[in-house]
Amino acid sequence: MKTQRSKVAVVGTGNVGSTFAYSLMISGVAREIVLIDRDEIRAKGECMDLNHGVSLVQPVKIYSAGYEGCKDADIVVITVGAKQAPGQTRIDLVKTNTAIFKEIIPKIVKHAGETILLVVSNPMDILTYITLKISGFPQNRVLGSGTVLDSSRFRYLISEHCRVDPRNVHAYIIGEHGDSELAVLSNANIGGMVLAKYCPICDSQCNYKKELEGIFEEVKNAAYRIIDAKGATYYAIGLALVKIAESILRDENSVLPVSTLIDDYYGIRDVCLSIPSIVNRNGVERFLRLELSHSEEEQLKHSAKTLRGVIDSIKL
Repeated sequence: MKTQRSKVAVVGTGNVGSTFAYSLMISGVAREIVLIDRDEIRAKGECMDLNHGVSLVQPVKIYSAGYEGCKDADIVVITVGAKQAPGQTRIDLVKTNTAIFKEIIPKIVKHAGETILLVVSNPMDILTYITLKISGFPQNRVLGSGTVLDSSRFRYLISEHCRVDPRNVHAYIIGEHGDSELAVLSNANIGGMVLAKYCPICDSQCNYKKELEGIFEEVKNAAYRIIDAKGATYYAIGLALVKIAESILRDENSVLPVSTLIDDYYGIRDVCLSIPSIVNRNGVERFLRLELSHSEEEQLKHSAKTLRGVIDSIKL
């Protein structure tokens, strides 16, 4: 892959895709952004709106195209997919979006055989695995947005409780991006001090375990609350995607909890889930082997088993 390029293709111009494109434009990290959508008029309209602001940001070329627009893209970000309808099961949604991915992934690969594929569509971990299998790409070049957003929510809420800058909070949500995800409380820290030691010093009356469990529940329910209030979530995930894109395009070696293929980790094999990973120009360089408590280990295994069960129900 040519290291001097900074082109990002966005497949899907709904709330998430268009918000990501807007955030990416403001960040200045990409010099070329192409929007791809089966609704060509929608894609052109989004480009027109974005281009009216290019004189106010760093130089960037923004345009719409068909799948040929993926050619020479460093990253193809996939946000397209059906939403879960009332009464529809999770398995039904997986089958619907698997059919969509069987159609679009070969089209992307045809024009961009050397790109990095970043999957955002839900159920994200399952679709990341499906993308890996359909594309035939090496596992480092297929990743999902993972629990980068979930972890950001977690850090923010901890920072509010502890009254510190969220950038000084280091805490991860891992596993499935969904109901079986888990918080790694044993390693969560502020400025290098684990919360088990920080919280009693900060407030001797603070029951940190109870508080953190409550914060984690708030993280898990955050998307539902936002959707109830405004219909969809897109601002924070747009920023999370920019962070992942920056880590790739700038070869940052950032540690991010993206969804990647896991093999031989606490006995977990052949499933995509989120674990802190080193992300750079090659995609996922490697994932980190966290020391988990026994309870956390069991929760992670349960999360992996949940995902594996869904994968086994799909015909690829």
